[in-house]
Amino acid sequence: MEEISTPDHIHAQDVIREYLGAQANNELLRFITCGSVDDGKSTLIGRLLYEAQCLFDDQVASLQHESLRFGTQSGDLDFALLVDGLSAEREQGITIDVAYRFFKTDKRTFIVADTPGHEQYTRNMVTGASTADAAVLLVDARHGVLPQTRRHAYIVSLLGVSSVIVAINKMDLVEYSEEVYLKVADELTQIAEQLGLPKPTIIPVSALCGDQIITPSVHLPWYHGPTLIKALESAPIGQSKPLNRLRMNVQWVNRPHLDFRGVSGTISAGYAEVNQEIKVLPSGQQARIAKIVTFDGDLEYASTNQAVTLVFDRELDASRGDLICDASHPCEIADHLSAHVVWMHEAEGLCGRAYLLKLGTQTVNVSITAIKHVIDIETYSERPSPSLQLNDIARVHIKIDRPIPFEPYSRCTAQGGFILIDKHTFATVGAGMIQHALRRSKNIHRYEHTITPALRQALKGHKGLVIWLTGLSGSGKSTVANHLERLLHAQGVHTYLLDGDNVRHGLNSDLGFTPADRIENIRRIAEVARLMVDAGLVVITAFISPYQADRQRARDLFQDHQFVEVYVNTSLEEAERRDPKGLYKKARAGDIPNFTGIGSPYEAPEHPEVSLETLDLTPEESALKLYQYLSDQGCIQSIE
Repeated sequence: MEEISTPDHIHAQDVIREYLGAQANNELLRFITCGSVDDGKSTLIGRLLYEAQCLFDDQVASLQHESLRFGTQSGDLDFALLVDGLSAEREQGITIDVAYRFFKTDKRTFIVADTPGHEQYTRNMVTGASTADAAVLLVDARHGVLPQTRRHAYIVSLLGVSSVIVAINKMDLVEYSEEVYLKVADELTQIAEQLGLPKPTIIPVSALCGDQIITPSVHLPWYHGPTLIKALESAPIGQSKPLNRLRMNVQWVNRPHLDFRGVSGTISAGYAEVNQEIKVLPSGQQARIAKIVTFDGDLEYASTNQAVTLVFDRELDASRGDLICDASHPCEIADHLSAHVVWMHEAEGLCGRAYLLKLGTQTVNVSITAIKHVIDIETYSERPSPSLQLNDIARVHIKIDRPIPFEPYSRCTAQGGFILIDKHTFATVGAGMIQHALRRSKNIHRYEHTITPALRQALKGHKGLVIWLTGLSGSGKSTVANHLERLLHAQGVHTYLLDGDNVRHGLNSDLGFTPADRIENIRRIAEVARLMVDAGLVVITAFISPYQADRQRARDLFQDHQFVEVYVNTSLEEAERRDPKGLYKKARAGDIPNFTGIGSPYEAPEHPEVSLETLDLTPEESALKLYQYLSDQGCIQSIE
């Protein structure tokens, strides 16, 4: 048995060729080690490599040196150092990043991902598990099943990992007790049944001492099952996703010259063959495959994981983000989905907040419309929650800005697995698995009206738009908005003023002031404003609207010329001095816990169309300045 490595005397090309050959021959097993912190995952992998004599002499010498450096007793090897590559990992004795190692036996080639056990690095465990065929779940024999053990087991089941091997580690520290083993094994078997996982292979091991890793241990005469390496050699390869129909995400349109045009991508499921009838989604165009082009020459047939360029028998309008599928068995298209999400960011996930969803090669705008439940890791029961916290596992409903093609994750991981991205920082905040389309996606359709927005605007004599005033409480938004409406009304402009307090007496009377309620408050106002603009009105809104993301989501509902953001800029000190409603005083006394500027943040606009400095301008002057801007920009000119 040897490790696939790349020191100077081994050519990287040979390693890659061997790896690709194993993959093509279906001899490659991807597996992860997971479990709670300090259960011995890195040590287990290090011992596995060491016992199998797959380390070079210089690696062993380096391991001996590093073991002394990082505090082990003389003569003892710290096998975790073979995997923990970051300096912070070595200094703290923990795994932070996902570490991948390649090795092989006479029967099989392996890629092992050592994933972190700390709860704060659960996102890295999800990354490692997303491509795994098998999972080695470690449990410290002394401590038994811990919350993170249960969390990792749930994620393994959620991601559809087809084979689970449980290693009850540190048996040497419980004197190789069969009673301890049976107690922990019984609990783990119950968890597997509860999660619908296949019956796991449960192996007692000592990663530190090498018991039951490669060869049977003399310390465990009562155990008659396989060693860890034997269990890995017999684990089934390939996640159990039954889809065998062509699915290929278009990565780019390949047109090196005028005489050639094809679409390039990697086949994510099924197969492609010459003369096969295909469909491009979401457009629905159909054609036949005329050629399958690869770097090594044309093919008659290509299957899953092959990178190809497909040439069709007719011109099609296909571009990056589209999906090529079998015409006789196309996948679903929907804009409302039910999905499981693992939340991976410190910033909480909220209903109504806008995110980007990346699925395959397509990226779309989405929002979470409902958090149906969050999983209680202790009991696997479902509990309600108004938001998503770091490491939460939840079932949610998602609304997409346009219908997209997809497959349920249980049928095809490539077409059912997605990530959520923060629209402003571009940080990955969640990983999701699509369950199914919601019925509203199929049963609700837009009705095309005979009377169009242009006709309504022509009747009123001017364009519709929204003037969105934002600022701290007490900044003067409502007063400025009122003066502006008077100026517009005097010019014959059809207006409507939506004021924060007035709306909360009616439409939004059911909402409080939590972050989730604030987001929903602004979402509803934006939708109402859109309907009014569609009717040809000039809508003036006066809301604190403290979050930049929610103001951007409101802006996204309108065309560029239809949305004017106005920052009514007043310092917190001045707004608190004015305190026209006595709200700051109550907030300072603790009577209003989520008051903007005191207990809740205000995110000032970065690039508003108009900024009104109300320390220097009276409300009348502010309204006149805003009116002048609207006039100069042609926003309120009459339609000829």
